[in-house]
Amino acid sequence: MRRLITATLAAALLASTAQAQQLNFDDPVEFDKQRQQLTAKANGPEGEPWVQYYGDAIVDTAKFKKDGPYTVCFSNAGVNNAWRVTGWTNMQAEVKLHPEIKELIHVDAEGSDDKQIADIDDLLNGGKCSVLIVSPNTTAALTPAVEKACGVLPVIVFDRGVNTKCPVTFIHPVGGYGFGIQAGEFVAANAPAGANVLLLRIIPGVDVLETRASAAKRIFKEKGLNVIGEEFTEGDNAKTKSIVEDYLAKGSLDAIWMDAGATAVAALEAFEDAGKPLPIITGEDQQDFLQKWKAEGFKAIAPTYPTYQWRTPIIAAVKVLRGDPVPGPEWVMPQPAITAENLDQYVNDKMPPLHHAMCGCEKLPDYPAAWGGK
Repeated sequence: MRRLITATLAAALLASTAQAQQLNFDDPVEFDKQRQQLTAKANGPEGEPWVQYYGDAIVDTAKFKKDGPYTVCFSNAGVNNAWRVTGWTNMQAEVKLHPEIKELIHVDAEGSDDKQIADIDDLLNGGKCSVLIVSPNTTAALTPAVEKACGVLPVIVFDRGVNTKCPVTFIHPVGGYGFGIQAGEFVAANAPAGANVLLLRIIPGVDVLETRASAAKRIFKEKGLNVIGEEFTEGDNAKTKSIVEDYLAKGSLDAIWMDAGATAVAALEAFEDAGKPLPIITGEDQQDFLQKWKAEGFKAIAPTYPTYQWRTPIIAAVKVLRGDPVPGPEWVMPQPAITAENLDQYVNDKMPPLHHAMCGCEKLPDYPAAWGGK
């Protein structure tokens, strides 16, 4: 089968295979734990999942207490896709709720491990940061940089993880296994026996993406579904559409499982252009996908990696610098899915096509204009 990936991406895939074995992105214990968390009741105020958490483990942050005002530094993997754009807008709006923060210094790694490592060094050497927030580009590459930073100031990691326990807390929703379970179980429950499933992925080597894929493949193997391919799209609509067109030309395709749904509409358009019935598909909470789903009624689910999580590191940073306890060493938040039953409450045609509905941003300053809404 012809692989529709670039030579560079192929090399990255080989490297990530060894990394996945080292970091164990196929952990049955964690798989079971996240499956249980998906239906568990979280602690915290109702209607505010960005401050909710599972379990009762708490980190004492008294040693980090200092007088304000504070400079919060943020090393960002990138603002290179729609999910991250929504999240970054959330974070900036959350800062406006905290007058004790005098400055938010943001550095954008533009999807480069090397740049992010250099960015973190520059922030540490600048001496202005009261606390460092890191959203790592990839797991293994950023681990040493985060460990170095932990020796200088309090560090909060969120979104993607690193292979070290040194941060004060690691903030994330339930996780990649949970996302893969929600999407995989939906496909397995709705597809015919022996159905052909195509896995569409973005890039290799990111923990939350690797675990999404491993969870789905575990479920498909258990249910006897036929995974006919696993392709990397780099989050590109044209590439996604081309990949799907190639598979449709080779034979039947019953379902598409995606490790992130940014290009779900492009995948559906390949079926439409070929005159084929729309497949079972897993997307995400982007408005273009949700609106198409509502209009056409195909079988779908939108597991989410909610962008409301971008609010939480700012809340945590202020707590840490005040010496207040925070959930940890992992702050695990709820991770809801959008289904046919609750779809209507998330469709909002006043928001732009690439806006992520699970943002928890509706009461933040400058909503909806700052998010491109009307």
